[in-house]
Amino acid sequence: MVGKICGTGSYVPPHVMDNDDLSKIVDTNDEWIRERTGIGKRHIIGEETTSYMAGQAALRAVEQSGIDPEEIDMILVATSSSETVFPCAACEVQKMIGASRAVGYDLNAACTGFVLAFNTAQAYISAGLCRTVMVIGADSMSNMIDWTDRSTCILFGDGAGAALLRAEEGSPVHMAAHSDGVKGPALTGLSRHRKNWEKELEPGAVKESYIHMDGQGVFKFAVRKVPEIIEEVLEESGKSLDEIDYFVLHQANRRIIEAVAKRLKTDISKFPMNLEEYANTSAATVPILIDEMNRKGMFRKGQKIMMAGFGAGLTWAASLFEW
Repeated sequence: MVGKICGTGSYVPPHVMDNDDLSKIVDTNDEWIRERTGIGKRHIIGEETTSYMAGQAALRAVEQSGIDPEEIDMILVATSSSETVFPCAACEVQKMIGASRAVGYDLNAACTGFVLAFNTAQAYISAGLCRTVMVIGADSMSNMIDWTDRSTCILFGDGAGAALLRAEEGSPVHMAAHSDGVKGPALTGLSRHRKNWEKELEPGAVKESYIHMDGQGVFKFAVRKVPEIIEEVLEESGKSLDEIDYFVLHQANRRIIEAVAKRLKTDISKFPMNLEEYANTSAATVPILIDEMNRKGMFRKGQKIMMAGFGAGLTWAASLFEW
């Protein structure tokens, strides 16, 4: 048995901060940001929390699927920015959507999180341990950045996406995942929220960004490892690049996605992007994009979809499945 996507949903906060708004905070401008990242705006939480956004995305996935929430066996939330350490975001989602029979837990693998959670759900379904699994990626990245640090504050936004998987007979899902902890310092985040950081500083102390990133290092890592893992999954599946209908990659930077397409010698039209609207929402980028594509009617039964995520850890993962 494999987990087929039977419903998708997403949620982004209504408050939008575009590049012109950012230029009032840091020394930047719309042209500079778009040229280097492809980002035009980002959605930023107000009163919303990570768990709230995850719950809203899950509710929309349930509504589209027509499945009774009582039928859900498991809820996996990929996040690195939940508003509480415990209860976990998955248990908060369980409460919000009324999935009283489900077990839930969170998975923290930063921007790779949703793909790893999707692969985890497939493993549970394949083993016969679960029949219906809700997989969510949700992050409030605005809580984790220093808004005076131009190198990071331009990159991130907030949001959540969800996919509801149901066990069915079908072609196997092919997966791969890797980590490189030695190179972890290239992208790190402190476990504090923005609302607390200023009052924690002693007089005269220097503010430190919540997220520290070696931009060039992360770029080189992504454009090398993402094509490699895609080719690894293709080899294991016996499929060719030409057979893949869409490559749904983590939406970190337009230049990264274009570089991956170039290395794979594949038409960029197969690499959908929405980061101009949402920026990098970490674990939420892939499921938000899948939900948008699904609701636009871009997927057809039997199409082959390659998902790939990459991020802090360093971690990277991919999954090939049929719609």
